[in-house]
Amino acid sequence: MKLTTTILALAAILVTGCKPSAPSGSGSSGKKKVAFVTNGVASFWTIASAGVKAAGEKFGVDAQTLMPAEGIVGQKRMIEDLLTRGIDGIAVSPIDPANQTGLLNEAAKRTKLVTHDSDAPDSARLIYIGMDNYKAGRLCGDLVREAMPKGGSVMIFIGRLEQDNAKRRRQGTIDAILGRPENPANFDPPGTVLEGNGFKILGTLTDEFNFAKGKANVEDTLAKHPDVNCMVGLFAYNPPLMLEVLQQAGKLGQVKMIAFDEDDATLAGIQKGTVHGTVVQNPYMYGFKSVEVLAELAKGNNAVIPANKFIDIPARQIRKDNVDEFWADLKAKTGSGK
Repeated sequence: MKLTTTILALAAILVTGCKPSAPSGSGSSGKKKVAFVTNGVASFWTIASAGVKAAGEKFGVDAQTLMPAEGIVGQKRMIEDLLTRGIDGIAVSPIDPANQTGLLNEAAKRTKLVTHDSDAPDSARLIYIGMDNYKAGRLCGDLVREAMPKGGSVMIFIGRLEQDNAKRRRQGTIDAILGRPENPANFDPPGTVLEGNGFKILGTLTDEFNFAKGKANVEDTLAKHPDVNCMVGLFAYNPPLMLEVLQQAGKLGQVKMIAFDEDDATLAGIQKGTVHGTVVQNPYMYGFKSVEVLAELAKGNNAVIPANKFIDIPARQIRKDNVDEFWADLKAKTGSGK
């Protein structure tokens, strides 16, 4: 299973997305300008960008999607450039909220700032648009228990743990696998071997959005733990890398696979039975709702901000019995027609 097509598509978006267009404000078109800044480059954000485009057209704003390929450094540069150009609103998925509070607060002083996908609750952002990642992680952990009712060994793969969403998603997954009661305040160090409820969680491996490293993490797991029973991929690109390595190793279908998000390879794997299931967010709506809120805020309509400053776009589980319907709807929204 190759990632070439996906990577080329993402690269094309990245080329157009790294350089903000002309200064905002009134501009030649007279439209307000808003930007949707992601936390990296992934197929997940390709779906979100379709929502950004649709909302821009519907609400009459110039909306662009920017994907940083250089992590926190690239994201910082993008935000600073947007502020210099006088952008009317920014929706951002903070990579490291604890260390970006100063930047986010500065942005909030100069434009309308909202967070999406991953929150920065200690910043001056106006609202968070996304889901409860801890609860979504528990949905993922439930899929692991469903796939392995007798328990077994599990390795978890994820891009990075500095992000609020990643940290909470991983912990929810672990707590559900081990049968713990809900407690979002829990945190297990990534290198710790955890046991309980008939399961042994071998660890959590990160890759910092480096696909080569992500693939190497899966290969290393098979080398060090040849009898691993289950692999869990918590970022959109992790499951396709897992599928590729397992296929090359002749273990496709032998090692249970639980995914997160809706990459084409993941959905195809569910159809074929090589992936047990995935927990999907709604990146299309992340993009659409972020632009809708920014458009209203740019008009001075602050009523779009609820009292709890949170717009919940809940996650759900996708299995073989509902994957066809879900994928057809996704294709219709993104216009992929694949």
